[in-house]
Order: sequence, then structure tokens, then C-alpha cells
Amino acid sequence: MTSAETREIRIKRLTMRSMRRGIKEMDILLTEYAATNLAEMEPEKMDLYDRLLRENDQDLYQWVTGQAPAPERFGALIGEISRTYEK
Repeated sequence: MTSAETREIRIKRLTMRSMRRGIKEMDILLTEYAATNLAEMEPEKMDLYDRLLRENDQDLYQWVTGQAPAPERFGALIGEISRTYEK
């Protein structure tokens, strides 16, 4: 988050980045996750989610679906997103 970016603007930016992925399945999963979690998310976790959204979609998809192990730094967050996938 930049000093000029308010929390509200940041949530909107992360929501849009969650919706506009390269893989339709990730659009669906991340849009649902963002809608459910961003408003209540702590700043540190939001920083982590922001970094996660910079990762390659193919990698994200494999991590979320359990086809490949997620990097340790994203493990808990990927677990939360995966539970969205299981619904």
C-alpha cells in the first residue's frame, strides 16, 4: 500500500486484481475469497495477499488445488483460499 492509497482504495484494487486473472477458475476462486475476506483483513495479511496476487496464475492454480505445494510464506493463505475451492 502506498501512502496515498487508502484502505478503501486498496480493497478495491485487490478486488479487481482478484477478478481479472489469466485463468477463469482463479477469477472465480479469488473473487469469492476477496469478497468474503478483504473488508475484515488485517493490514499485514492484506500485504501478503497483495504479494500472492503478483504470482503466476498457473502456480496459484496448482497451489490452490493441491497439485503442487505452495511456498511456505503463502501456505496458510493458500489453505484459506483452498477452502473456498472446496465449497
